[in-house]
Amino acid sequence: MKILLIKDVKGLGKAGEIKEVKDGYGQNFLIGKGLAKAATTEVLRKYESDKKKEAENLRFEIANLEKLKEELSKITLEIFKPVGANGNLFGGVTKDEIAHTLKEQKNIELDKKSLECDTLKSLGIHEISVKLGHAIHAKFKIDIKAE
Repeated sequence: MKILLIKDVKGLGKAGEIKEVKDGYGQNFLIGKGLAKAATTEVLRKYESDKKKEAENLRFEIANLEKLKEELSKITLEIFKPVGANGNLFGGVTKDEIAHTLKEQKNIELDKKSLECDTLKSLGIHEISVKLGHAIHAKFKIDIKAE
């Protein structure tokens, strides 16, 4: 019996492979536990169309991330913070503040966990790195000014 593996099966193959197995093993174990489907032409056609859709969605997502990367590279955020008598910031600028300011000023929503920086504790321009996903990294600048 020919089957299409839906999940990886140790000792048999990986998801997406078509294998020839004994009828009882295929029907009772693999199909019964939801690890495989019988490899009919309809199932194979649906699997191929799903893979094409998935690849198209991935291309679309990567294109959007590249566009966002380009947009972020042109951005310089301005953050105003109170400064002490010696010229040092009170506290610092956190990832949460950066993400909030980016949403407020440029209407770009990023998760604070994707920002790669420590708490910024000095005035001036700082470069912030962002992990967007799919091995795409972007950078933008923040200008911290005295209030």
